[in-house]
Amino acid sequence: MIICVCVCVCFDCRLLRSNMPGGQQPQKHYGITSAISLAPPRDIDHQYTQKLCDAMKPFGVFEDEEELNHRLAVLGKLNNFVKEWIAEISELKNLPPSAISCVGGKIFTFGSYRLGVHTKGLSGVVLAPMLLCESACWREHLSRGSGQQSAAAVEDAFVPVIKFKFDGIEIDLLFARLALQSIPDNLDLRGDSILRNLDIRCIRSLNGCRVTDEILYLVPNKENFRLTLRAIKLWAKRRGIYSNMLGFLGGVSWAMLVARTCQLYPNAVAATLVHKFFLVFSKWEWPNPVLLKQPEESNLNLPVWDPRVNPSDRYHLMPIITPAYPQQNSTYNVSTSTRTIMSEEFKYGLSVTDEILQGKAEWSKLFEPPSFFQKYKHYIVLTASASTEENHLEWIGLVESKIRVLVGNLERNEYITLAHVNPQSFPGSKENRNENDFVSMWFIGIIFKKVENAESVNIDLTYDIQSFTDTVYRQANNINMLKDGMKIEATHVKKKQLHQYLPPELVQKKKRVSLWSLSHTHTHTHTQSVTVSTAPPSSSSSSSSSSGKPGAASSSSSQDESNGLEDSVNGAPAKRPLSPTQEEQAKRHKESEVQCRLFQRTSDVKTTKKINECLFPFSASSF
Repeated sequence: MIICVCVCVCFDCRLLRSNMPGGQQPQKHYGITSAISLAPPRDIDHQYTQKLCDAMKPFGVFEDEEELNHRLAVLGKLNNFVKEWIAEISELKNLPPSAISCVGGKIFTFGSYRLGVHTKGLSGVVLAPMLLCESACWREHLSRGSGQQSAAAVEDAFVPVIKFKFDGIEIDLLFARLALQSIPDNLDLRGDSILRNLDIRCIRSLNGCRVTDEILYLVPNKENFRLTLRAIKLWAKRRGIYSNMLGFLGGVSWAMLVARTCQLYPNAVAATLVHKFFLVFSKWEWPNPVLLKQPEESNLNLPVWDPRVNPSDRYHLMPIITPAYPQQNSTYNVSTSTRTIMSEEFKYGLSVTDEILQGKAEWSKLFEPPSFFQKYKHYIVLTASASTEENHLEWIGLVESKIRVLVGNLERNEYITLAHVNPQSFPGSKENRNENDFVSMWFIGIIFKKVENAESVNIDLTYDIQSFTDTVYRQANNINMLKDGMKIEATHVKKKQLHQYLPPELVQKKKRVSLWSLSHTHTHTHTQSVTVSTAPPSSSSSSSSSSGKPGAASSSSSQDESNGLEDSVNGAPAKRPLSPTQEEQAKRHKESEVQCRLFQRTSDVKTTKKINECLFPFSASSF
């Protein structure tokens, strides 16, 4: 084993030296492996980068100077409020004036604002010294000093947060009390020692700042990273795969993938990095984790992502590990379906950027939305309704946070190959709701598995849907949210029936031919007839589907009521497993490996070899 490691290191060193002109010393090493290429940008690369910027401008991803100055002014005012508040507390604790003047206090930003790719809003954490006991009086001081009466505290969240609007900017503020006598303006949060003697809620509040700072520290060129991240975030949103809540990736996960690409191509400019992003992650062998740095040991004994120790970590499908201690997987919500969808989008992004860099297409093509409502033959329409606007906003927040439970239920159905949720919600049409109700709808595209030697298949989704609705109502009851008029409905419709729910421009859009659709042609074109039943949940708190709606059923059969785990295939009951068997998991993993080996482009053979050699020094099973 020692000999193999030495050979790899020597190979990497030779590669680095071979890329350096005139035998110069290699540049700073980033990431857990050597770079794939140290090639400097060409003039044509700068030209493509300028075209990329021009293509993004219509989408409003760049903040003008006036907006930037306004945001800086707001942050400055909030910092002053923090210092005044801490000074007041210090006086109440009878600290001497000399101590009060240097006790400090500060707001540290994180997320998109800290990364320099913000477009709206601002997230930060209030850092206070140990003399403060708790954060409850911060909201009162904020309202009194700024005139903001709408500050809402979410104290029972995983990370407690205060949400409010200040001078037209939406603000999310966390709170952390540090084990320090004073908070200097130049405080560095990257060191693990800052976490000593802190309670877990404060550690969680600091995590956003520490992860963001670590990402910026680990990229070779911050400006190239930021421009690339703007492009990738815009692409992900336009393609409908930007949502941590629904099982896709959130902002910090996209940032880490872009940062890893920058480490592998440290001298590349944004246009090249966008192309290499798709090249690398269309070939990535999940569930190998994405790591920006070698995980470091610490004596603080906090729980970290480690499949060797935590059995649940071994089942994460697309692990992207935060670089700051305590290391966590930022993508634990990813499901089999969402990983499949994102993997296909990476491949499609590679094909488009290939065309762009060959002069066959413009950057605008990369940001074209997919034809979601032409992609599938079958859909589930999930409807959440409430009798007042205030109740509706509260209700849809809870329902949306649980949609991935429904997707998971559908994935475990042995007759479903893929369940694709569209992150965008739509208002309910007048024809499909009561006049005084407020309604939101989500659409889930379904691909059913072809059953051999069967001309027709009857599939009952009652159990899958009822399990989901029961989960939502139970959660609403537990937090005392459920009110009269709050309802959920799930209805199966075919593509030709979508016009009853959506505007014509969405369902009549001309279908585009893409890698994604071509790779799934066989699942769409088979002639097998599928009949789907989606009976409503039987609980008194849930709502019944209207019999006039497509795909709705007034009730399930007595057999279905007695055994919700059975589906009917040609009249014969077939038990549906609750989770994939080990044999199925091994088969899927083997198929994934075969796909990765087959998906090699002739012009990228050297790059593919390098990726296979040095990108996966750690697997999820042997981390």
